[in-house]
Amino acid sequence: MRILVTGGAGFIGGHIVEVALARGWEVRTLDSLDPVVHPVRPAVNPGASLLVGDVGDASTVAAALEGIDVVVHQSAKVGLGVDFSDAPDYVRNNDLATAVLLAGMASAGRDKLVLASSMVVYGEGAYTDSSGRLVRPGPRRAEDMEHGIFDPRDPVTGELLLPTLVTEGAVLDPRNVYAASKLAQENLASAWARTTGGTAAALRYHNVYGPWMPKDTPYAGVASLFRSALARGAAPRVFEDGGQRRSFIHVADVAEANLCAVEALAAGGVMAAGSMRAYNVGASEVHTIGQVAGVLSTVGGGPVPVFTGEFRLGDVRHITASSARAKAELGWAPRRSFEDGMREFATAPLRGELP
Repeated sequence: MRILVTGGAGFIGGHIVEVALARGWEVRTLDSLDPVVHPVRPAVNPGASLLVGDVGDASTVAAALEGIDVVVHQSAKVGLGVDFSDAPDYVRNNDLATAVLLAGMASAGRDKLVLASSMVVYGEGAYTDSSGRLVRPGPRRAEDMEHGIFDPRDPVTGELLLPTLVTEGAVLDPRNVYAASKLAQENLASAWARTTGGTAAALRYHNVYGPWMPKDTPYAGVASLFRSALARGAAPRVFEDGGQRRSFIHVADVAEANLCAVEALAAGGVMAAGSMRAYNVGASEVHTIGQVAGVLSTVGGGPVPVFTGEFRLGDVRHITASSARAKAELGWAPRRSFEDGMREFATAPLRGELP
């Protein structure tokens, strides 16, 4: 198997490169090694060929695609950003670059793509009322949150809703620029597949954590922000009441999901030619943001978390994954438990730390 991993020097991409090489595959990495993303130059496994360049450059993409069987597209600007002035960067790095890559694949006759997507395309997760009926929540009310009521309500009855697992068939509702750019990547991949007869698997990652996660930046995940606070000797500060539910998934399991998707594409039969298929990639267990802060504080011997009660009206309350489709169609299931994974992560190196 010969694969191209865009963003292969990054957090998730680097783990994909490692497990693909361990499986005996030929791996080519395309990464810009942007110093803004990599303040400390990352080590790239010498077993993979490294092409330093921009996914948004057509000539670079053409060279990267030579002799490749499957493209694993991880390169992207991630996180929620700082403010709307980040929008051009997200569109350029995520959507324009993806369009250039897909155009290059069409020209080169490369017809298999694994795309890194995200849970953010859903907006809020799935909810039911007390009878078990699925209900799409309205925006959370500021007056509720000021009184410590953080769960969303039924927009018709006003009843507080109960969280459940979100499936790939849920209504998509991107709520920020990053989310909009990830959904645009999926739409581009779908259009490419229909036009060229190619096949794409879009892996909607849930909350990924693990070794070499980006250090404390406006674009880092919540687990990394807690780790960075503890490294400074500060208590993790948790918004709301810490009860926000998530599907925290170890990066090694995410890497395995990508390899399972590559193998499914290569084998054919699961995904129809000319189509894109979405898959949730999340943990089997549901945990809260408060639990993450608590485990990291305990294992790291740091200050106990502070539950601030502060809130941001645009934040998602609960989003947890049903990964049943990935298990049934790709043969993938997470293997790292929450406890073992967080215990490892509490002392694991972060990207951006000096050796």
